[in-house]
Amino acid sequence: MPQNYKFCFGPWNISEGWDPYGPTTRPPQTFDWKLGELKKLGFDAMMFHDDDAVPDIDSKSESQIRKETRELKKKLDGEGIAAEMVAPRLWFSPNTIDGAYTSNNPKHRQYAIDRSLRTIDIAKILGTDLIVLWLAREGTYVRESKNPRRSVDLLVEAMDKMLAHDKRIRLAIEPKPNEPMDHAYVPTIGHALAIAQLTQDSKRVGALIESAHCILAGLDPSDEIAFAMSFDKLWSLHLNDQNGLKYDQDKPFGSTNLRSAFDQVRVMEQNKYGRNGEYVCFDVHPFRTTKPEHWLAHLDNSRRTFLKLVQKARTYNESKAKQMIAERNYQALDQYVIEHLLGK
Repeated sequence: MPQNYKFCFGPWNISEGWDPYGPTTRPPQTFDWKLGELKKLGFDAMMFHDDDAVPDIDSKSESQIRKETRELKKKLDGEGIAAEMVAPRLWFSPNTIDGAYTSNNPKHRQYAIDRSLRTIDIAKILGTDLIVLWLAREGTYVRESKNPRRSVDLLVEAMDKMLAHDKRIRLAIEPKPNEPMDHAYVPTIGHALAIAQLTQDSKRVGALIESAHCILAGLDPSDEIAFAMSFDKLWSLHLNDQNGLKYDQDKPFGSTNLRSAFDQVRVMEQNKYGRNGEYVCFDVHPFRTTKPEHWLAHLDNSRRTFLKLVQKARTYNESKAKQMIAERNYQALDQYVIEHLLGK
C-alpha cells in the first residue's frame, strides 16, 4: 500500500522578511490568520515553540499558561488541525546568552530546565507527546570557556529531568553544526543518537532531521534520514534546501538541489517514513522580496515538489537500476536518474 503523507509547518514559516541586514518587507499577521491559511492550504498540523503557543510565556503564571494553552487547543480542534510538536525556545532569553542547559551559570541552567518542563505541560494539553530540542546555544564561541565533557553531562542531566517529568513524552533532538554558535556540541544525527543512549530512557529520545542542517555539516540529507531510521529514531522531518555551506537559508524544498531532494524522498519511501504517524514538515521561509499576495507560495511549492518527487520515487525502475548496479555500470545508473527526473 503506497504511503500517504501528512504535512505541517510552523507559524514562523510565514515570516515578514526581516534579516540581519534589513527590516521587514511584509506586514505582520496574527496567529489566527496563519492558522486559517494553514487550513486553506490543506495542511494537517502545526508546529509550535512554547511561546508560539503562549506568547510572552516568561511573564505568565502556571495557571495562565494552562488557560491559554487550552484556548489554543480549542482553536486547533475547531479547524481540525493537530499540534505536531512543541519546542522550548531557549535561544531568545537573556538567561541563555551563555547557553541553556550548558550555561556556565547554574541559575540559567535551571531556567532552561524549568522552561522545558513547562513546554512538556503545554504539549500534553495540546495533545502531542513530541518535544523537539534544538540545542541552539549549546556550544561555545571560545572553546576554552566550557568543559565539553561536562557539557555532555549537563545535556543528559537536563534530558533526564524532562523524561522524568512525564513518562509519555518523547524528546527529538534537532542537531545543527553551527549558527547561532560557532560550533555546537551536538552537530549531527550521529551525535544526537549517541547522546540519547546516555539518558535514563533512551527509547524515548530520538531525532528530528532538517535538510539544511545536514548540508551545513557537509553531509547528505538522505543518508542522515536513512541512518536515523535504521535506529527507528526519526520522529520528525524538516524538509528545505540550502545553497552551500553558509547561513541557514530555509529555501523551498528542492529549489537548489532537485536530485538531493529526490534522494531524500526516495529513502523515505524505501523506509516507510510516516507509517507511525510522523509528519512531513517544511521549515521554509519566503524570499525576502516576496510580495504579501505571494506569501504562502514557498509552502505550497515545497509540498507540490515533494508530492511530484514521491511519484518519481514510485516510478523509478528498481529492476533496471539493480541490473546496472550488478554490472557495475554506474555511469548508466547516474544518467538514468538524471533522465528519470527530467521526464525522459
